[in-house]
Amino acid sequence: MIFKRFQEDIDSFMARDPAARSRFEVALCYPGFHAIVVYRMAHWLWGHGWRLSARFLAHLGKLITTVEIHPAARIGRRFVIDHATGVVIGETSIIGDDVTLYQGVTLGGVSPAVDSDRQVDRKRHPTLHDGVIVGSGAQVLGPITVGEGARIGANSVVHKDIPPGVTAVGIPAHVVMPRDRSRAKEFVAYGEPVDGAPDPVFQTIDTLRRQMTGLMDRIEELEGRLAEVEPDEPSAAGATAEGHQEDHQQDNEEPATAVASGGKG
Repeated sequence: MIFKRFQEDIDSFMARDPAARSRFEVALCYPGFHAIVVYRMAHWLWGHGWRLSARFLAHLGKLITTVEIHPAARIGRRFVIDHATGVVIGETSIIGDDVTLYQGVTLGGVSPAVDSDRQVDRKRHPTLHDGVIVGSGAQVLGPITVGEGARIGANSVVHKDIPPGVTAVGIPAHVVMPRDRSRAKEFVAYGEPVDGAPDPVFQTIDTLRRQMTGLMDRIEELEGRLAEVEPDEPSAAGATAEGHQEDHQQDNEEPATAVASGGKG
């Protein structure tokens, strides 16, 4: 059974790494495969109660491969660690089938040094479902869940659940979609589409910017109309004032005319 798993792992390296030219090359020269072999043997020892032996074997594997996988972690079939330098997989991590990790990935806890006694035998590391890809340098922290087929971009920091079939990038990571959504489920090296992915935060900012530009243009248009109307207003006000003055003059003249007429009579 365990040898069948090794064969599947080698086939996975052949399928996902174009630099792999033969199965013998993978078996002899790929530290990621060596780390998986050591893990599977150490995990078997751990499951049969040989805890110290399992940890010591895992420690030897770390010295040789620079990959640290706790023997209690649960890892599925066809697992690939590409380049395999500086990868850390914590004790309560759960990894599904067909998962790919790149160099520098950490599947760790959020605060392992705080209340360590309370955290014993508790889920404190991530769960990666089938088909997940985690790009180089990404940090996936805490007892979170990364959904099936999700991608985590290089150097991202993830501390919240990631839905299935999406791409998450950034610090902290946020969900984006590839420009061509029909290709969302394709294998993506390093977890990030090379043709780019629209950032929803940037899209929101760009939409607000365009709305503000439209509002400024509208304000300038209204101010221009107001400037055209304002010069005519004083003339109209002056004409009204002159009309009032003429009315007052007529009112004053009428009594004087009446008095003059009465005097002649």
